[in-house]
Amino acid sequence: MTVKVSHTAEIQDLFKEASGLNNDQGSPRIKQIMLRIVSDAAKIIEDLEITDDEFWKSVDYLNRLGGRNEAGLLVAGLGLEHFLDVLQDAKDVQAGLTGGTPRTIEGPLYVAGAPLAEGEVRMDDGSELDSATVMFLEGVVRDTQGAPVAGAVVDLWHANTQGNYSYFDKSQSDYNLRRRIVTDADGRYRARSIVPCGYGCSPDGPTQECLDLLGRHGQRPAHIHFFISAPGHRHLTTQINLAGEQYLWDDFAYATRDGLVGDIKFVEDAAAANDRGVQGSRFAELQFDFQLQMAPAAEAEQRSKRPRALQQA
Repeated sequence: MTVKVSHTAEIQDLFKEASGLNNDQGSPRIKQIMLRIVSDAAKIIEDLEITDDEFWKSVDYLNRLGGRNEAGLLVAGLGLEHFLDVLQDAKDVQAGLTGGTPRTIEGPLYVAGAPLAEGEVRMDDGSELDSATVMFLEGVVRDTQGAPVAGAVVDLWHANTQGNYSYFDKSQSDYNLRRRIVTDADGRYRARSIVPCGYGCSPDGPTQECLDLLGRHGQRPAHIHFFISAPGHRHLTTQINLAGEQYLWDDFAYATRDGLVGDIKFVEDAAAANDRGVQGSRFAELQFDFQLQMAPAAEAEQRSKRPRALQQA
């Protein structure tokens, strides 16, 4: 039988002192959270009979996870980032906030400060044209009544044909496949880019190490990330996963949701390609419209304060 001491007054006093509850300095909120964390961790150790070796291997794992900057990847893979979306959905229903394009996870690879353009932009730097398929992406941003939202900022980013993102992949040029587009008077945005590739967790990284122990893969379908914002409207964090992908409904990060599948169309037409400035005869078209809710409060117009790369931009 497991010996349990976490509930004793001695240990409870220890955890309260360790969490700073015996002083009037620091953050009351952090103290409350820390007490819950250490108390629950102690109960897990007792209830599951965690051995000393298992405990210290877990500590080592957390060190390696942070050293590889993969904590943001792991929380997505364990469903926690998706849980935050589902929790917010439930809060919205309770508050009577309905409609609009579904939210989904941001992921850990956003970089602030991408070049800003009016209405239409080219996203790629041309370095992969020998292997990539040119993609024309466009759509309209509307409110929940169907009226176009002019002046909305569509901030989008996606991977290259190798499944890698600029900034994190130092072989790519700055802000390759990252742009911000201001919608025109009709609420429309247009982008020329390349069809992104799906990708997986690094096979030698701690996230995949964990997934292997869970008997799970670490693959994602090809997808395009979006932040969309406009004055008076609620900020939207979402992404569209591309139809036809192997992992479309088996995304290890649980980002695919109904209403967020992009029906990409591949075209083989030399004349049409020439008209659009594309070498060869093959290109892709993707149409995707968004709907923004009205902001219930001013702070709802802004994205979360989650730490991100180049946060100051």
